[in-house]
Amino acid sequence: MKKIFFLFITGLTVSASYSQEVSDALRYSQENLTGTARYRAMSGAFGAVGGDISSLSVNPAGSAIFNSNQVGVTFSNQNIKNNSNYFGTETSDKENSFILNQAGGVFVFKNNNPNVGWNKIAIGATYENTNNFNNEVFSAGTNPTNSIDGYFLDYANGLELGNITKIPFRNLTYSEQQAFFGLEGYVINPVTGNDNNTQYYTNVPAGGNYHQENDVYTRGYNSKISFNIATSYKDRLYFGANLNAHITDYRRSSSFYEYNNNPLETYETISNVRFNNELYTYGNGFSFQLGAIGKVTDNFRLGIAYESNTWYELYDELSQSLYSTTETSSGETFSNPVNPNIINVYESYTLQTPDKWTFSAAYVFGKSGLLSVDYGIRNYGNSKFKPTNDPGFRGINNDISNTLTSTGELRIGAEYKIKQLSLRGGYRYEGSPYKNGITVGELNSYSAGLGYNFGSTKLDLAYSYLERESNQGFFTRGFTDGANITSKLNNVTMTLLFEL
Repeated sequence: MKKIFFLFITGLTVSASYSQEVSDALRYSQENLTGTARYRAMSGAFGAVGGDISSLSVNPAGSAIFNSNQVGVTFSNQNIKNNSNYFGTETSDKENSFILNQAGGVFVFKNNNPNVGWNKIAIGATYENTNNFNNEVFSAGTNPTNSIDGYFLDYANGLELGNITKIPFRNLTYSEQQAFFGLEGYVINPVTGNDNNTQYYTNVPAGGNYHQENDVYTRGYNSKISFNIATSYKDRLYFGANLNAHITDYRRSSSFYEYNNNPLETYETISNVRFNNELYTYGNGFSFQLGAIGKVTDNFRLGIAYESNTWYELYDELSQSLYSTTETSSGETFSNPVNPNIINVYESYTLQTPDKWTFSAAYVFGKSGLLSVDYGIRNYGNSKFKPTNDPGFRGINNDISNTLTSTGELRIGAEYKIKQLSLRGGYRYEGSPYKNGITVGELNSYSAGLGYNFGSTKLDLAYSYLERESNQGFFTRGFTDGANITSKLNNVTMTLLFEL
């Protein structure tokens, strides 16, 4: 894994593989609640209901509930607010985005022969933005103990100085590259100048009270294109399958800044550091789904659905830079820019996200409304980077299985009809995917909406609110301090449906 070689052609580098993190696996394993306004207003509890374009994403048998052709398009406005608390200092950020959330159609082909039990086939195709990555989190505060020097020391100690300071900037492993930035920015120093030296010490003055700021700005999406086929047997049993193509595009810009005015312990020390990271991940994947719905009575339905692992082929591009200031005991200051202007273009790798089971029940009150419950189970600890026999991937896969766990997701939805008007509401709960329950906490979401049936045209509106707490370190090694984040997401969705 991690072997890097650089080609100085138009500022690009080519390398073997970037060192992944547990959060990377989780990012592409989780999906936000998306889809039509009716689906979102009922918190996605459609596993045994069907009859909605977005119900196919939970249970592919849902398209066979349709009695007529239908096409629709959905737009959403998402507003997310992140409140950060870092050592008692509170900050907040807001991010607003407007997206095409969902589009698709279902076409129904009926068999009117009363002697044939298989009386219907439905074919559907949908596009969904399953995760909107547009977000910003800013944290600031005074750390009484730890400095970013711990990050660079953790990577450097044990590495030979001669390997870190190769000239030109090439043939560095990822660990050596991190140590290189620390050395060139004078954040850390070697114990000796010998190329065989493997021990390093900090150039940041001790004493605590490090003012730190961390700004993380993300953009992108995870989307899914699904092709569906379903059938019904005597309008009592419904079976369906989906083939899904996944597309991901994720950009993450982070900038960490640290300042201290601690007393100088030597002639020269570091007074401030800014470390910038630009990550771009893109790729595609494949998955499939199977599902069934059964009418136990005319009013009561049960459903079961299986969503396979998603197999992603992903690519990473990374660029880094560091800027520090050296302060001398005589009051002089010197800038230390470390910016190789290099983009590390890494070889592709495979990520296998975990599968999911969904069990559903619904009670339909004739034409006046319905009540539905879904319960899904997914073991995030089964996420895997491949090839699994790669030493680097073996290490991160062990971290995933030791850190992440199986979690349940509960969705409850209700609908009540008054002539052409429909009133809807829902609740969604998901447990923490982390064994510690802290790094990413529990999710709670509430939703409501209404719809109006104009005949061959339907207009639906929905509002949903989601809240989740997390505590993720600014870095994963050496310096792992981080802020407590409370994320609050407000979403307004509008869907326009046409019966053909």
